[in-house]
Amino acid sequence: MKFQSTVLLLACPLLVWAQNGSYTVNGKLNGVSAPAKAYLRYGPGPVMKLDSSQIQNGTFSFKGTVDKPTQATILIDRVGTGLSGRRPTSSEMIYLEPGTITITSPDSLDNAVLSGTPLNTDYQKLRVALKPSIKKMALLMNDYQKATPQQRTDKAFRESLDNQYEVIEAEQRQVRADFIKANPNSPVSLYALQRYGGYAPDYADLKPKFDGLSEAVRTSADGQAYAKTLTTLKVTSVGAIAPDFTQADTLGKAVSLRDFRGKYVLVDFWASWCGPCRQENPNVVKAYNQYKDKNFTVLGVSLDRPGAKDAWINAIHKDNLTWTQVSDLKFWDNEVARQYGIRSIPQNFLIGPDGTIVAKNIRGEALSKKIAEVTGGN
Repeated sequence: MKFQSTVLLLACPLLVWAQNGSYTVNGKLNGVSAPAKAYLRYGPGPVMKLDSSQIQNGTFSFKGTVDKPTQATILIDRVGTGLSGRRPTSSEMIYLEPGTITITSPDSLDNAVLSGTPLNTDYQKLRVALKPSIKKMALLMNDYQKATPQQRTDKAFRESLDNQYEVIEAEQRQVRADFIKANPNSPVSLYALQRYGGYAPDYADLKPKFDGLSEAVRTSADGQAYAKTLTTLKVTSVGAIAPDFTQADTLGKAVSLRDFRGKYVLVDFWASWCGPCRQENPNVVKAYNQYKDKNFTVLGVSLDRPGAKDAWINAIHKDNLTWTQVSDLKFWDNEVARQYGIRSIPQNFLIGPDGTIVAKNIRGEALSKKIAEVTGGN
């Protein structure tokens, strides 16, 4: 694909998109037929749209219009009884944009080739580059699924999986970084950058890559939204003064971050419903008990759901979280989480006595080591 094509599409006024934004999605999955169905799920907006198409002799089709390039998901229901969270459903992202989008595969979406329009051609290049590491990740997940309950609780087994996961994740990050550098004019690079950042994005790493994208990509609606995300990351970076906040504790009393000035405080984002958070809590408890008399404490911020105060408090007691806990019970809309750019949990920020962020997202044994380092504890 010529990069100029994508730049021209981005430069088009919205009026042109509204008039000429018709798309067609043609799919061909050999060996898949009725009663199987294909679904097209897309936005933008808070309410996702869902279209369906019967698969006949492996083929399906969707038609519609979009005001701007829009990410969408193709889902395949091989039994034709409708989408269900109780059984796995294959899916693949595509871009809805003017033109005819083609999806072809000898068997499934995993081996599909996207073509026909500029963004999908670019996205296909990224998919191909990521495929080897995606296969490795699938094998790793399969190893976990086959493991016995005893194996899953074995420390050596878990550490082995974690180490393998980190290696594969590093491979994927490198693939995305290479794609971003090679395709500065493509909006797909912005998507790759978002995925590159992962669950705990680092401003110092991401900002130069974002600045390397073309002006057309950076000034697009999605580019401007990501620029705001980077601004949030900057003010919560290591070395910055942690943004102050106030929320109610379990008794409804207002608690502010500034109340902890003069101490090292770990602001710990978690929730009662978050499995990885609950698994990490023993490490936080250990660090708290070990260093609470060395000018250190913890301030928990829960992303529990509306109406779930009892679940929140029960988890506090069950996990022996004896430090201050606050929440507005707004789930992912928790105001402190939004202020700190939290999009996944657990996450934490270690803040110094003067309010400076000294570390982020430290877990396990590394948490106690870091606290010992900064407090001078043993």
